[in-house]
Amino acid sequence: MTRLVFDLALPWWVIGALALLALLAAGYALARGLRGWAWRGAAGLVAALALAGPALERAERQGLSDIVILVEDRSASQTLPGRTAQIDGATESLARAVEALPGTELRRVTVGNDDEGTLLGSAITEALAAEPEARVAGVIAVTDGRLHDAGSLPADAPAPVHVLLTGEPQDWDRRLVVEEAPAYALIGEPATVRVRVEDQGAVPPEMEGRPAALRITRDSGEEQVVALPPGVPLDLPVTVEHGGANVLALALDPPEAGAPQLTDRNDAAALTITGVRDRLRVLLVSGEPHAGERTWRNLLKSDAAVELIHFTILRPPDKMDGVPVDEMALIAFPTRELFMERIGDFDLIIFDRYRERGILPPEYFDNIRRYVEDGGAILIAGGPEMATVEGLTLTALGDVIPARPTGRIVSEPFTPALTEAGRRHPITAGLPGAGVETPEWGRWLRRVELEPEPGAQVVMEAGDGAPLLVLSREEEGRVAVLGSDQVWLWARGFEGGGPQLELLRRIAHWSMSEPDLEEEALRATVGPGLALTVIRQTLAGEVGPLGITGPDGGRVELEMRPAGPGHFTASWTAPGPGLYRLTQGERTRLIAVGPAAPREFEETVADGAALAPLAEATRGAVLHLSEGVPDLRSVRPGRPAAGQSVTGPWIAITPRGAETVSGRNLEPLLPDWGWLALIAGLALGGWLVEGRRRLSGAASR
Repeated sequence: MTRLVFDLALPWWVIGALALLALLAAGYALARGLRGWAWRGAAGLVAALALAGPALERAERQGLSDIVILVEDRSASQTLPGRTAQIDGATESLARAVEALPGTELRRVTVGNDDEGTLLGSAITEALAAEPEARVAGVIAVTDGRLHDAGSLPADAPAPVHVLLTGEPQDWDRRLVVEEAPAYALIGEPATVRVRVEDQGAVPPEMEGRPAALRITRDSGEEQVVALPPGVPLDLPVTVEHGGANVLALALDPPEAGAPQLTDRNDAAALTITGVRDRLRVLLVSGEPHAGERTWRNLLKSDAAVELIHFTILRPPDKMDGVPVDEMALIAFPTRELFMERIGDFDLIIFDRYRERGILPPEYFDNIRRYVEDGGAILIAGGPEMATVEGLTLTALGDVIPARPTGRIVSEPFTPALTEAGRRHPITAGLPGAGVETPEWGRWLRRVELEPEPGAQVVMEAGDGAPLLVLSREEEGRVAVLGSDQVWLWARGFEGGGPQLELLRRIAHWSMSEPDLEEEALRATVGPGLALTVIRQTLAGEVGPLGITGPDGGRVELEMRPAGPGHFTASWTAPGPGLYRLTQGERTRLIAVGPAAPREFEETVADGAALAPLAEATRGAVLHLSEGVPDLRSVRPGRPAAGQSVTGPWIAITPRGAETVSGRNLEPLLPDWGWLALIAGLALGGWLVEGRRRLSGAASR
């Protein structure tokens, strides 16, 4: 290919000025009547042209093929009935049509499953960026239009963008939408979960506006059914019953009439609400000042989650020393307010070496017993007073105390040790220094001889096997008895000390129903790749198989293997996301493996609204494959790239005609000496013409 180019010696404005000057000079000569004005003007213009450096460019150019990008949406929502066949047929037909066009290449891009949903926008942007813009003749996306990265879509494209939607005109779907759900809630306080039912697509007339049956299942197994009309938000009051994970499963019953909906994968949701305590309210009542009193106080005051109220009885009523009461008491002991009116405000009551001397009337102890039976907790740290007639076991509270003193006080050094049950119980299992047969702890110097009640759990014992720490559950509440007031020796480092802070913390938090310290518990965690790890905490020596019921109703059983004292584990990989019910013995737990309704199935009815602006900006079209696969044509840039013909819809690409230059040769029109000769000849011609005129004028005179 040959074309004229210019190799400038001076800027264009300088060359233009010189050409203008030559024209002005020629005009002036014409006005003066000089016959050589044309020759002189031509010489000036040729000089300007010579400075422009005209040359002939001979280039070897090769045409480049056009590129058509075919984007295939192979995400999970495309597996809905009929869509796989649609996308297979459309992509193969379009691929053949593109390959039949001369000088056209096909680039196929597949969009698969992703945790973030369908990333179609990113796929189109990356495909356009990977190809030369001058060669892209068209983009065809076969999808259901449901993408989750609309912000990544390009605003424009160098060629028409066509969207071919899968699905059928009669498709419809009913889904459950969770508008609002708290991640945390206070135990015992109501929280609000807002949900609604949404109908999409061509809803059958018999289902239009018909309420859906919403089933609400808590991890305790309690189920509730609510009728919820489509489009009406519903506020569900949910009371968190315990600390840790509280699972709430929501599910819609299948539609009772009309054509089947697209999928039921978005008819369910699993919510996990973590129960937390606002403040753990603890009442500590010390019967008298002693060395271990500060150990309890320091422990509870160091815990930011504990709100402590502490009373110490400095002087019992039977002590007659003549000191006025208002000089002994920092504040009055509000016994009625604490033990009758506001006892339910406390999560734990600790009696530290408390001796019954008539300070609390008998009806108060009856009320404390009812407080325990209704779900409260008490912890008794006993000293010598426990073995006397002033001990708490002889009050109405004795009905719920799991151990009774024999009346004997053993004042002999001993090393606390764990029982067989204690090696499994979460309060004492894994205490520092307890991993050997004889714990590496300091000795205590005194204890009260105890006799456990039937059914009580002895988790710590003295060196001779005598009970030391006894636990029990009394109806809804919990009671712990520590038969020694010598734990403060560990705090002082006596004979090396021991894990007093950890032991006392665990006892207190177990009493307050801390989920991690439950001796009978079924826990589960979800890892990468839908891996499920189940832990069974128990005091039993062995457990039965673990049953797992999937969202489709299928059930599998797994053997649980020992993983330490009181721990059994099982690992399993779920076949897919959803809500699974775990059952081991009498223990049941719900757990959500992945989203109960994956993002791919949140909205399933095909819709091209998100892609329509890009198609319109590039003169493309949004078409439904249910009307047939459109024909493929070629049109010039700037013309409509889609339309309807007698045979059906059609879409078009725009050939770009891109070329590449393989060689380039530049030849001046004239060599420098040729330009000089031409300019000189023109100037000489003008001079000769003017000179001849002067000679002829002189001869005539």
